[in-house]
Amino acid sequence: METLQINEVAPRDGFQSESRFIPTAQKVALIDALTATGIARIEATSFVSPKAIPNLRDAAEVVSAIQRRQGVDVTVLVPNLKGAERALACGVDEINLVMSASDAHGRANLRMTPDESLRQFANIINTVRVRGSGVFINASLSTAFGCPFEGNVPEARVLDLIEQQLALGVEGVTLCDTTGVANPVQVSALCDQVLKRFPGVPFTLHFHNTRGMGLANALAAWQVGITRFDASLGGLGGCPFAPGATGNVCTEDLVHMFEQMGVNTGVNLPALLEASVTLPDLIGHDTPGQVCKAGSADRRHPLPAQA
Repeated sequence: METLQINEVAPRDGFQSESRFIPTAQKVALIDALTATGIARIEATSFVSPKAIPNLRDAAEVVSAIQRRQGVDVTVLVPNLKGAERALACGVDEINLVMSASDAHGRANLRMTPDESLRQFANIINTVRVRGSGVFINASLSTAFGCPFEGNVPEARVLDLIEQQLALGVEGVTLCDTTGVANPVQVSALCDQVLKRFPGVPFTLHFHNTRGMGLANALAAWQVGITRFDASLGGLGGCPFAPGATGNVCTEDLVHMFEQMGVNTGVNLPALLEASVTLPDLIGHDTPGQVCKAGSADRRHPLPAQA
């Protein structure tokens, strides 16, 4: 059975929404701990304007300081051409472009419609092809399962946008349930369609646990053939431009579920939990992850004392 690929997004998706700035050295220490767990990819930061997301104003410093490990790709989100150029200068392995499948969310999040985002993608990709030999180009498609402003996003629209992304030179696509509106039946249907229509393209699924269905949706995606998943340590995260969006599906909970099913994630769960228990002190509040609190299902507790 093919090993899953887990892409850890807490250093970007998680930290961007926190109320306080996480010091650069502490970000670097956490990323170094995570890359030692067997995580396949780590989204270290975003090369976004410091005015837009002050918590990630140290993007270049973080990428330059983290320990690079063989077999672990460092990916960063880039919102525009300037961000892509900054990322390339830091020697990242992958850039992650982002656009929305809905007009309203695109305007709120990126100040661009999907068509405008695609035109920007073309400029970024041309630059990467010239200056970033070997850098993988991924594109995240937000609101692929529904928009908080427009409601349902037709499956045909999602498929058409993917086709346009690939035609521009995008190599991998992440389908994002930005506000946690997806359900397992919907996920299964869309994932089945994209795998059949675009064979050979690496698809990643990005779920939020806003309504408690993150793990169920991940399972539904895996059952039709998806093997790449975004997840966030402790369940941190949430789109700042999507009302009610809580954290991403929790990395340790996702790894625990699949490992209990006999599915190899390549991740050392005890090491992942050691990293997760440091989060409350780092961010100043509790995290929603469950396995970190309850322990693995393999854990044995002593019997209660007899009265």
